[in-house]
Amino acid sequence: MSILPIVLFPDPMLRRPCTPVAVIDDRIRQLAADMLETMYAAPGRGLAGPQVAVPLRIFVMDVTWKEGTPSPRVCINPVILDASETQAENTEGCLSIPGIPAQVSRPDWIVLRYTDLAGQEQTERLTGFEAVAAQHELDHLNGRLCIDLMDEDSRTKASPALAAMGAPA
Repeated sequence: MSILPIVLFPDPMLRRPCTPVAVIDDRIRQLAADMLETMYAAPGRGLAGPQVAVPLRIFVMDVTWKEGTPSPRVCINPVILDASETQAENTEGCLSIPGIPAQVSRPDWIVLRYTDLAGQEQTERLTGFEAVAAQHELDHLNGRLCIDLMDEDSRTKASPALAAMGAPA
């Protein structure tokens, strides 16, 4: 396994919608293993393909490992089938936008369908931080970042830090 370099904002790679994974082969299994190792080393709770310069619809996440109970998940070609109308506001961090927390409002539960590394389709109802993390990573696959979801006041406050990272004014 290898720790991969993380693509940092404002790299245009982070804004490109990703291509579906066509075949789950050894290359994809190695990519998933490398992404998990990279995520843990960062240390993060989720990582998407474009964050490691791979424009494929794959993300990894593990929302419990920092509490001592690892539960790694690899999601290939994920789709949200349903989401709550009720929104929950959370502070999100992003490995590609280090040091800039984003206040984001998202559905507080989702139904996620994805393919796992064994090629099996999975459908899960995710709640709480697990739902937040999956939505955050799925946004990456669509070229959207958590800072895009910030309210105007939060975005204004973050603007100097984003500008320091090279973001256009």
